[in-house]
Amino acid sequence: MSTGEKIGVPLKKVTEVLENFAPKQLSESWDNTGLLVEPYTARNISKILLTNDLTEDVALEAHGHGCEMIISYHPPIFAPMKSVVQRAWKERIVSLLLEKQISLYSPHTSWDSVRGGVNDWLASAFPVKESTPLIPGADPQVGAGRLLQLASSISLSDAVTKVKQLTGLSHVRFALGKGKSMSSEVLTVALCAGSGSSVLKGAAADLYLTGEMLHHDVLDAAQKGISVILTNHSDSERGFLKGFSSQLQSLLNNEVQVFVSKVDKDPLVTL
Repeated sequence: MSTGEKIGVPLKKVTEVLENFAPKQLSESWDNTGLLVEPYTARNISKILLTNDLTEDVALEAHGHGCEMIISYHPPIFAPMKSVVQRAWKERIVSLLLEKQISLYSPHTSWDSVRGGVNDWLASAFPVKESTPLIPGADPQVGAGRLLQLASSISLSDAVTKVKQLTGLSHVRFALGKGKSMSSEVLTVALCAGSGSSVLKGAAADLYLTGEMLHHDVLDAAQKGISVILTNHSDSERGFLKGFSSQLQSLLNNEVQVFVSKVDKDPLVTL
């Protein structure tokens, strides 16, 4: 770690490293990615907080750590803001970040599409032989979702266990495909981190894995003999941050400390 007045690295260096890992052009056209908040007074970045969702509590956590930057996987600024005042929680976050001179970057769907990103982390639950995007981009190796060919078959019961182990969840929601049992073999998995209904629709696989799906899409898949695992939206994404934190710190030559939020969590729990 550097010491003295020039501790850390310029904000531009961090954004360059992030966009070398996952170029902005990999983001979906509807998404709002990249640098979203840049304080007026520039300062070097020596501490970064990674979070899946940026709430007021997470913003205060970042300030408490002395972070000059937050990387929030989901963009908290999506719909246009007409003011930055204290009446709404997202406006209060922006106000706090500007006051404390904390920059904000959001990668969202660029991290979903890129090789080594969120969907590939989710795929690592399984013994993968081949992985291809469900919706390829201009480069066929990147894109939305993943269709996995497994190196060896596993049972549906084993698939559920592997997903729980990867995500650290005690419970997941599960729909058993028509004509299947928990011992039925799985050789192909279609997955999409987050909300997978549109990406998974029509995919031919033994198993769908995503964070959330519409009821009628789950029903349709199950009636076609496709089993479905749902983890809750952000629980299919959040675990990627732990591994990426050390990767990012290395890419920044260990001149920046990278933390993962301990406050961030999915708003839904199973009681």
